[in-house]
Amino acid sequence: MNKNKILSINNLHVEVAGKEIVKGVSLEINSGEKHAIMGKNGSGKSSLANALAGHPNYEITSGTVELDGENLLDKSATERSLAGLFLGFQYPMTIPGVTVANFLRAAIKARNGVGIDIKNFRKVFKEKMKLLKIEDSFATRYLNDGFSGGEKKRLEILQMAMLQPKLAILDETDSGLDIDALKIVANGIIESAPKDGGVILVTHYQRMLDYIKPDMVHIMIDGRIVKTGGAELALELEAGGYDKLEATVSQGVGV
Repeated sequence: MNKNKILSINNLHVEVAGKEIVKGVSLEINSGEKHAIMGKNGSGKSSLANALAGHPNYEITSGTVELDGENLLDKSATERSLAGLFLGFQYPMTIPGVTVANFLRAAIKARNGVGIDIKNFRKVFKEKMKLLKIEDSFATRYLNDGFSGGEKKRLEILQMAMLQPKLAILDETDSGLDIDALKIVANGIIESAPKDGGVILVTHYQRMLDYIKPDMVHIMIDGRIVKTGGAELALELEAGGYDKLEATVSQGVGV
């Protein structure tokens, strides 16, 4: 059975404050696929994620991006979200005065153009909170206000679960999580990822991929994807480290 192409990136270049950070990235994601992008700090992973989401500090200087067949780059950040792109932040923002439940209802209305039946919202909301082991009391708490790092990351996955985007980009969702929180978040991603969409997992480490088996793994070094493979590539990287791979690339040896 043929899969729909959810994301197509071709030779993307991104600058931040006049400095090129992403240097010609190309990749494709089909419906139902999960891809991991791995790399050290400064390799360009988060810059790629932010540029795709439309962050104004990340200037796309050349290349093309299509989301479900539509040109993504001629859309504003808001329009990209409405088109089905979701970015789970590495450092989620706190929004005092806005409860978790009200935030999600407003987000769903903005995404769909219409409100959601309150009875149906409560049913789905409680199901997803239970999956992520989020206490019911969090529904009436202000978004991320006083939340721990693990709670904030679970709330990011809750948002993804409720919005069901075409493409979910999760930027270092595993950072700052202990082993128990990591298992909960990983299970939440597995159970709540868009069934007909795609997922990009941006991470430093292989540990998240112990629980979430990616269809493809891409290694970024100095703004470029230097190696792509299956889930086993993450294990190879864990064993050999980034330094060994960087040395191989710098010597011009094919990888």
